Amino acid sequence: MMKEQLMKAMQRGQLVHMMYMAKDGKISKRRVKVVKIAGDMFQAFCFERRAKRTFITSNVLAIIPVNKKDRSII
Repeated sequence: MMKEQLMKAMQRGQLVHMMYMAKDGKISKRRVKVVKIAGDMFQAFCFERRAKRTFITSNVLAIIPVNKKDRSII
């Protein structure tokens, strides 16, 4: 189900807020733009780190589309 949501966000060019659990168990909230999905991983531009990052789909806890007023903060 998460993969389908990520796919929709990528196809729409939509920014999303993502709750993500790192390998060490730390949870972070990031604003990302999904660039590429391959298998059980995906690449996204992370606005927090200002870099393209690779994420594991199963470690995504939640994604929420960024609304228009939040976009202007970038």
